[in-house]
This record gives sequence, structure tokens and C-alpha cells, in this order.
Amino acid sequence: MKRFIDIIISLIALIILSPVFLFVAYKVRKNLGSPIFFLQERPGKNGKLFKMIKFRSMKNGFDKEGNSLPDDQRITPFGQKLRSTSLDEMPQLINVLKGEMSIVGPRPMLKEFVELYSPEQARRLEVRPGMTGLAQVSGRNELDYEERFKCDVWYVDNHSLLVDFKIMFKTVSVMTNKEGINAPGHVGPSLFKGNDPQVQSEKVES
Repeated sequence: MKRFIDIIISLIALIILSPVFLFVAYKVRKNLGSPIFFLQERPGKNGKLFKMIKFRSMKNGFDKEGNSLPDDQRITPFGQKLRSTSLDEMPQLINVLKGEMSIVGPRPMLKEFVELYSPEQARRLEVRPGMTGLAQVSGRNELDYEERFKCDVWYVDNHSLLVDFKIMFKTVSVMTNKEGINAPGHVGPSLFKGNDPQVQSEKVES
């Protein structure tokens, strides 16, 4: 039933939002150039990798050694606005249609994080990752990773259609109020570097 609802919601959303989708694609092309989409491998259910799709929100930028510049030097006012409205996440409806993601579930994180998970944290991979999830409506990027993972594991143990619909409705409020877009001191979320409390976080595009 969850998969059936995912297909119906994502299909209807893509049809209804197609004018917005095309307009955002045009604006990304105009403001940031090509490519329009940002594709990155993320671990899905059971750790299987898939390419998550987002609209680009950062310009290309490299230092003299050819290394990519920090996120806060590549993000543009347009890109920040795109993120604050969550419109950059729209292409993930395609991932949902393909069965790689769900509308609701733990957010797919970087593949490099998997080997750093504790056995309990790794349980977040037991279900399809989602466009939104319990952690996203409970503080989003303002939560530290320990809190996020607790939300994810709770969802794995307690998910139901009722829970999903509650999260969906709350997501609308979070998006409207533009809550928790960035981790404190970062552009977007911080970088998970394991469960050692001595290790500090760094910023990444996610």
C-alpha cells in the first residue's frame, strides 16, 4: 500500500507541478548554467546505491589547485532561495516513481556515512529513503546527527500510513516557515564523521 501511494502521489505531483518544474529548470539554467540537475549517489534501501536528483543550487568554483571551493563560496542568493523553498528537491519525485525513494522515510545521506554508522544507526537503511521524514519535521538540519538517527530508527520501527500522512502534513508547515534549512554555522547540513564526540563537523552540499 505504501508503494502504491508513493506512485500515485509522485505521479500527480509531477503532473500538477510540471509548470513549476519547468520554470525552476529555466531559472537554474539562466542563473547557474548547465547542468540543471545535481546528481549524487546515495545509499537507498539495504544500502543499495542510486543517483538522487536535485536542481542545482550552487555555482561551479575551484581554487588554484583545482579543488572545489567551500559551499558558502559557491552558494548564490538564487541557490539559497531555491533551498529555502525546498524547490530544489522536486526532481526527487522521479526517484520516488522509480522506486528508489519514498515520499516519507529517512533522508538519504552520503554513501561515505554508511561505514561510520553504529549497528543501530544502520537500521535507517531498512526502509526506502524519503523526500521528507520524521527528522525533517522535528528540526531538520538543526538537529545533531544523534537526534536525527534516533528519529530515523523510530520511524523504521513505527512507520504506518497514518504516521506517513502526519509527517506529510507537518512537512508543509516546515517548508512554509522555512525551518531548519541550515545547520548552525553551515550552508545546509553538517558532515557526519562518526560517533566520536571529539570529532567536529564540516559542511557539505546535501
